[in-house]
Amino acid sequence: MALPPPDPQFVLRGTSAAVHTLHFSCGGQESDVPILFSGSENGLIHVWNLKTRRVDTALDGHGRKSVYCVESMGGKNRLLSQGRDQRICLWDLAEGRTAVMDSVFTENVGFCRCSLLMVAQGRWLMAMAAKALEEVQVLELPSKTSVCTLKPEAGAKLGMPMCLKLWQLSGGSQPLLLAGYEDGSVVLWNLSMGKALSQLACHQEPVMSLDFDSEKAKGISGSSEKVLSIWSLNEQQNLQVYKTHNLVNAGISDITIRPDKKIVATAGWDHRIRIFGWKKLKPLAVLDYHTATVHCVSFSNHKNPKERLLAAGSKDHRISIWSIYTQT
Repeated sequence: MALPPPDPQFVLRGTSAAVHTLHFSCGGQESDVPILFSGSENGLIHVWNLKTRRVDTALDGHGRKSVYCVESMGGKNRLLSQGRDQRICLWDLAEGRTAVMDSVFTENVGFCRCSLLMVAQGRWLMAMAAKALEEVQVLELPSKTSVCTLKPEAGAKLGMPMCLKLWQLSGGSQPLLLAGYEDGSVVLWNLSMGKALSQLACHQEPVMSLDFDSEKAKGISGSSEKVLSIWSLNEQQNLQVYKTHNLVNAGISDITIRPDKKIVATAGWDHRIRIFGWKKLKPLAVLDYHTATVHCVSFSNHKNPKERLLAAGSKDHRISIWSIYTQT
């Protein structure tokens, strides 16, 4: 018999608003206590200490407009956040600082999370939905220099970009971008040429979230439908549907592949977190704790496998923390 699904290891309360994004920063040492950043609908970013299970700091940089993306930039003190105030804020939290250090005005009204890729020590690429509805802009940080603007060909009718994933093969090859669009397509972009290499119709509805495993050249996407789409990238850099997986209930807000590439987690509109084996998309567990839509899921990448966790944030104002590493 299959093991019954576990209960959360613990639950974080205290955001007093829906939780839209989560991001772990685990430090480089085995002894480091992981930190969890959460972004909420009330515009606050909470910095959680997972030893005390309390908020260490609350950051307020988005004029109380919903925060839907938080990423650390090479350590727990450098942070990027994105909110519905059309701003992407850069933070330096060293020495107890809590003020925004710099920001980028996106002029985009959607809720497409930006994507970050480290290209050299202290240098990052950031892709974000641009002011023009169908365009994606790529900047270099911290200089904020424009790298390229990616525009679909005339008549492509992709609609707005909904989710973005910058990546590159190891060995410092050219960075590439995967973008999911309103029409249900996933498009692979070459940044240096500024053009689309391949386009694949993955869903009937807008692509809500995607993740990509560059080692296996395989990705996964979800939408408001009852289908997960798994697709691959061949040697000629063409996207192809690899397989689809039907869900019991419709609606996926977020998808993330665990850093060790063994399992994948989805955040569902049906209040549930689903865990699959990444190799064959075999369903492993349904984590049922939340009482409203789960907006986001995030894995920690702690040096010590026993310390690794999964966090899920929900519209019910709670963050559930799960330890599912021992079984898988």
